Amino acid sequence: MTLKKNIKTRNKKRKAKTYDSGGISKLAALTTRSLGNVYSNFKKNQELKKIKEIKLKKLQENNELVREKKELKVWEDKLKKEDNKLRLKEDELRIKEKELKSKEDKLKIENERLIKKDENLIFVTNDLRKKEKELKQKNEEQNRRDIDLKVREEDQTKKELKEFRRKQRELKAIEDQEKLEKDLEAQRIKEWEERFDEEQRLKLQKEIQKEEMLKKKEQLKRAIEEEQDKSIQDELISRLDAFKVDERKKN
Repeated sequence: MTLKKNIKTRNKKRKAKTYDSGGISKLAALTTRSLGNVYSNFKKNQELKKIKEIKLKKLQENNELVREKKELKVWEDKLKKEDNKLRLKEDELRIKEKELKSKEDKLKIENERLIKKDENLIFVTNDLRKKEKELKQKNEEQNRRDIDLKVREEDQTKKELKEFRRKQRELKAIEDQEKLEKDLEAQRIKEWEERFDEEQRLKLQKEIQKEEMLKKKEQLKRAIEEEQDKSIQDELISRLDAFKVDERKKN
């Protein structure tokens, strides 16, 4: 726009100058046409430049738009990822809430169970205390009975021991008497056996003597029968008679 004003100003100045010669007029006309061409070319160049600037601006805008789209896409992807993360976190939170709810329900059930257990434990404890008290009373009664029984047993033991000692003394006296009687009986048996042995010995001795006398008698008889001499035979008969007399005396 400034160049156009300058050209117009120059044209006005040139118009103000008037040359009378025809050469100058032609030169002026040629100069005017050249300047018009220059202006036209300048204008075209300016328009082309503007078009280029516009295109460049549009290109820049397009590039900026592409960049923004890319950034937007990146942001969208990022937002999607964040959204997915949030969804995952929400799902995890829901799962955790369910788990927590389940745990709370379980804790509630467990708490109720423990409360019932505590109540039952209190009941059992009270029952145990009652039973312990009863057992203590029974133990005390049993201890008293045991003491009484022990006293009676001691008395009975003393009585039995006294009776046992008395019986032991009586039994010992009986045993001593029996031993004495056995000793006396053994002594009598021993004496009888000694007399019996002596009698048997004497009897055996008599039998031996009797057998010897019989043998002698038989010998004398055989000798008398075998002897031919009358005098010797008479002597032998005299001995035999004497032997018979002696045998009668011994019997």
